[in-house]
Amino acid sequence: MAAPTTGTPVTEFWADVDRHLVRYGGTFTPEIIASAEGSFLRTEDGRRILDFTSGQMSAILGHSHPAIVDTVRRQIGTLDHLFSGMLSRPVVELARRLAGTLPAPLAKVQLLTTGAESNEAALRMAKLVTGKHEIVSFARSWHGMTQAAAGATYSAGRRGYGPAAPGNFAIPAPNTYRPDFLAPDGTLDWRRQLDFGFDLIDAQSTGNLAACLVEPILSSGGVLEPPPGYFAALHEKCRERGMLLILDEAQTGLCRTGTWYAFERDGIVPDILTLSKTLGAGLPLAAVITSAEIEQEAHDRGYLFFTTHVSDPLVAAVGNTVLDVLERDGLDQRAVRLGEVLRAGLRELASQHEVVGDVRGRGLLVGLELVVDRETKQGSDALGAAVTQRCLELGLHMNIVQLPGMGGVFRIAPALTATEQELGLGLEILDQAIGEVTANWP
Repeated sequence: MAAPTTGTPVTEFWADVDRHLVRYGGTFTPEIIASAEGSFLRTEDGRRILDFTSGQMSAILGHSHPAIVDTVRRQIGTLDHLFSGMLSRPVVELARRLAGTLPAPLAKVQLLTTGAESNEAALRMAKLVTGKHEIVSFARSWHGMTQAAAGATYSAGRRGYGPAAPGNFAIPAPNTYRPDFLAPDGTLDWRRQLDFGFDLIDAQSTGNLAACLVEPILSSGGVLEPPPGYFAALHEKCRERGMLLILDEAQTGLCRTGTWYAFERDGIVPDILTLSKTLGAGLPLAAVITSAEIEQEAHDRGYLFFTTHVSDPLVAAVGNTVLDVLERDGLDQRAVRLGEVLRAGLRELASQHEVVGDVRGRGLLVGLELVVDRETKQGSDALGAAVTQRCLELGLHMNIVQLPGMGGVFRIAPALTATEQELGLGLEILDQAIGEVTANWP
């Protein structure tokens, strides 16, 4: 049954969009979304769309999860927002529980709202504690659009806004599908690439290296996963230079990759960890987590990051519910199992369609790269856009990122609560869309 249409006529709705909305990146999806539940969105005209991005890679429990709905209804009626210096039980409980999911010495938590904000706070803390200001990030990174976070973001958004903060440097992002430093067997020689990157950093640094801010899997950078061993070597590079290692687990944290945190695979512990998207399961909740030693040093030096919605009880209560569901339903192991199903299905698509160049990722954060020539790995913006559009027409929402020197890469991040049948439906639609588009491709 079609969802009821409310408000202005459809033509007037889109006219209002043109007249009144600021376009903040790309184009708007040409659908009016009326509701969402589980893995599906429903448009105002009654179409169901399978959501293969879990909102903005955030709704790890699906849309309108009953436990989240119950928590919001209860909490909004009792305690929603406070003066920033006041505390409530949901905030302290969430801080304690997050620390309990992490290895020592990560134990001190600050609750904020967005990924950009948490990275902003982490960078501010690192600069204050080290007394330095230079920041190293991956050349394909995305850490947010506020000042310091944007300065450490290289995948998009740098042109036309004037100078970034002094002391921001990029190192090559390890891309095993498109290796730039070759080992004798033709694979990526990531150790030589990492050495080269830090040789350039050392040449440019004024002796003020404060921190390295990186994502365990670069999502907006094309779902690039550094090989095992990379982060241990990166950690050592930081130690040698007196830098703090900050890991941004906005999309990889809280079970999406099959472990509670993606960094667990690599046997390291960051100096500062930032969480966002998945922590609120679609609601605005983020966290900065560090050691008692770093927090004490920051406090002694007058650390200031006072925001309107720091330590808000409403979203903190939601965060506690997210942890409840993750623990109760074993969603880390579910992500492992469903991720294997999803990647197996995508590899089957690769065997059927020459335009599928690579399948990569971990757990339920998976990338599928489209190319027009497997031999040269040449990409095509137009091909990616056409497949994305056809998927939407067939009832599947996909997100594709286009980056210079790469093909179009679909970021596939279903909810951890998705079923095998829903994954199968998504694979079926994607298979049909690729087939139809390429059948008539120049």
